[in-house]
Amino acid sequence: MSEQDYTTTIRVPATPSDVSAAVADVRGWWGTDVQGATSRVGDVFDYDVDGIHHSRIRVEEAVPGERVVWRVLENHLAFVQDQSEWVDTTIRFDLAPVDGGTELTFTHVGLVPSYECYDVCFDAWGFYIRTSLDELIRTGVGRPHRSGENGPREEDVRAMLAQ
Repeated sequence: MSEQDYTTTIRVPATPSDVSAAVADVRGWWGTDVQGATSRVGDVFDYDVDGIHHSRIRVEEAVPGERVVWRVLENHLAFVQDQSEWVDTTIRFDLAPVDGGTELTFTHVGLVPSYECYDVCFDAWGFYIRTSLDELIRTGVGRPHRSGENGPREEDVRAMLAQ
């Protein structure tokens, strides 16, 4: 990991085990149309956003209450020229108990400011982690992408950026 990798942190009033279970519930916070298993080491799943974004991801580590690590195997972003930007990057969810709950540090290792997709991905990951996953953990209901939508609603991104 480097200082340039995209990172964001949230603190939630839940146990580390409950947080890792929410992370594994990818359909509950990232995309309802995710295809494939998402919770065990070796699981491979596909995330699709209506011709705009496709990723095939493998679960590399799943240590309940401590860490979840994914590896991006394939990726297509319709809005960038270099389709290799996400390929072979690592997506990490590191959990640590804190007073009153858990601190989740999300890092997309390899997603750096020099990438063409960085600004859009920065906003999208910010929404999905700081809003959708946070709400899934706190309330049991996240705001995942649903087929027919192009990603986070503009008002959701604006609200997230205002925090």
